[in-house]
Amino acid sequence: MDIVARFLKYVSFCTTSDENTGMTPSTPGQMEFARYLAQELKEIGLTEVSLDENGYIMASLPANGGNAPVIGFIAHMDTSPDASGKHVKASIVKAEERDYIDPRYTGQDVIVTDTTTLLGADDKAGIAEIVTAMEYLIQHPEIKHGKIRIGFTPDEEIGCGADHFDVQKFSADFAYTMDGGTIGELEFENFNAAACKIHVHGVNVHPGTAYHKMVNSMRIAYQLAVMLPRWETPEHTQGYEGFYHLVGMNGTVEETTLSYIIRDHDRVRFESRKREIEHLVRKVNREFGEGTVEIEMRDQYYNMREKIEPVMHIIDLAKSAMESAGITPVIKPIRGGTDGARLSFEGLPCPNIFAGGENFHSRYEYLPIPSMKKAMEVILQIVQKV
Repeated sequence: MDIVARFLKYVSFCTTSDENTGMTPSTPGQMEFARYLAQELKEIGLTEVSLDENGYIMASLPANGGNAPVIGFIAHMDTSPDASGKHVKASIVKAEERDYIDPRYTGQDVIVTDTTTLLGADDKAGIAEIVTAMEYLIQHPEIKHGKIRIGFTPDEEIGCGADHFDVQKFSADFAYTMDGGTIGELEFENFNAAACKIHVHGVNVHPGTAYHKMVNSMRIAYQLAVMLPRWETPEHTQGYEGFYHLVGMNGTVEETTLSYIIRDHDRVRFESRKREIEHLVRKVNREFGEGTVEIEMRDQYYNMREKIEPVMHIIDLAKSAMESAGITPVIKPIRGGTDGARLSFEGLPCPNIFAGGENFHSRYEYLPIPSMKKAMEVILQIVQKV
């Protein structure tokens, strides 16, 4: 199947993840998509195709020559909860037909939506690139390669993509996530990341008799929120700068919840950020009474750099593959994370390669078709060079 047709089929599945369900996969659409993918992988000729009860897919392309290391390619099936992924209406336009598309893509065919939903290039573009590359290798046995493993995961967007990934079963020497953005991106540094929920408990009484009785949880939550540094937010930071990001606020007089994500590339500053939020919670409790504010915090993933630096040959391999494909590698830190971050700490070194999309998590997400095709070409170059 043509890579564009394959991608357009994939975005017809609604796979938005949801951190509140407590299930894996967190939404039924992901398992529906996983079943489709597992069947497709069998049909194109991959072996050892498996789909487990948590929605994880693994498959193999056997070696057809040499004793190369086993290499893996990984992508995630879910899309971000930040925008709807249901009833995606995708179309192909020239870049200059949409004012939100970067001018450097002028003249290129680009896949867009009607801007009522996100597109899903994050990371269905990565899946399409991997599957199409495997199909190409099967159809061209003259291209010699070692054993290749592929893996597709659920719930990466809510920080759970590696929760049930069986690294031992995957059994690769190293891997790449096809989960980056702009063409040329090659990333082996990412944020240290934590998720935080702050629960504020109030007391609700009739406002006419509220004097010295009412405790408005929303006002307390607002007070706590503005105590965090105003400029240390995503909209005011870049590069290696970390942040506190308020991603959700839901409340009544009696009960309010603030949801934060905490990010920093530096591990020491990351730990300091977590302590700062805990300090502010204690400070508010001293003012309003112990137990007024409760906090839940969990680490999601850490900066993979410390695990990649001892095996930098896999970065050199990816750079060489890009250059052979006519692409200038752009090495930069990820202002986010991938499944590869956690997998690297579990013994599977796993840097990140571009999938080609832009404006991820947005209704203005788009995917230049030449970028997607180049990502597939990079996969083909890697397996020949390893």
